[in-house]
Amino acid sequence: MNIHPIFEPIIFIGGSMRIVLAIGGNSLIKNKKENRISDQYNQVKQTVQSMQEVVLGDNEIVITHGNGPQVGFLLQMQEKMPDNIPTMPIDYCVANTQGGIGYQIQCAIQNQLSQHSSSKKVVSIVTQCEVEENDTAFQHPTKPIGSFFSYEDITHRAKEYGWKFVEDSGRGYRRVVASPKPTLILEKDIIRTLLQNNTIVIATGGGGIPVIRKGFDYIGIEAVIDKDFASSLLAQEINADLLVISTGVPYVSLDFGTPQEKPLRDVPFSLMKEYLSQNHFGKGSMEPKIIAGLQFTESTGKPTIITSPENIQKALEGKTGTKIIPNS
Repeated sequence: MNIHPIFEPIIFIGGSMRIVLAIGGNSLIKNKKENRISDQYNQVKQTVQSMQEVVLGDNEIVITHGNGPQVGFLLQMQEKMPDNIPTMPIDYCVANTQGGIGYQIQCAIQNQLSQHSSSKKVVSIVTQCEVEENDTAFQHPTKPIGSFFSYEDITHRAKEYGWKFVEDSGRGYRRVVASPKPTLILEKDIIRTLLQNNTIVIATGGGGIPVIRKGFDYIGIEAVIDKDFASSLLAQEINADLLVISTGVPYVSLDFGTPQEKPLRDVPFSLMKEYLSQNHFGKGSMEPKIIAGLQFTESTGKPTIITSPENIQKALEGKTGTKIIPNS
């Protein structure tokens, strides 16, 4: 397997940095047959253990996380409930999973800090993310969520709730919602203050709770925000030194899954942007992570790392992972 030529290595361990670590929701559920809360917590503990050195070090850390499978579970539970139990809107589901997943990550980190007599603290923040009401995503919802339905089911639900549906590969119909671009992390100043006070922060879970501004008020809205885009925005807004995006593979690759697969190591911003324009990355999988990384690196002049959760520490030491490097 060919590896992209390595440029001057960047070693991140040894100094104090402000780092945003984005953990995918799917990485918290490795096996679909082992999806109980206890199984998820065991996976959380493994992920936290793999980040032990960076968590215990002098770095200021924000951990963000996905929530796709977890929100899906909530929606499927609701769909099986009697009609007299009210349906939870998506913004509420995002808040719900922020609390649940944040609690698990917080507990695992808290225990790790205690075991090593660390003076650091850890806290989860229920985080809201502003989106624009006139974002074109609301006119063309594309993000599938929840269960598969029959045609008879969707006729009733579309009339009852105003939901929109699409046919999914002959398997039935699924609800689709908008995925607007995040424009502001409302709790960014609180997060920055906590970081300055020796606290690890868990924030922007599931891309943040989607809200729009109406005059002086913020109002929750039925939408989902891409977790990596929100993590990139947060990293920019708190002046992070590094964005780390975790995924299911240790490297980003060209020609992924083919005999010509070519893992990438240290890639200059302009070259990665060129690869993106040539459609080298999966639309619903790797491409959003590349775009999020490019946005952060372009805005800040700081690097982005993309790797698997278990390889985060090695990637920070420059031993693995794909790095998007600012143009010199």
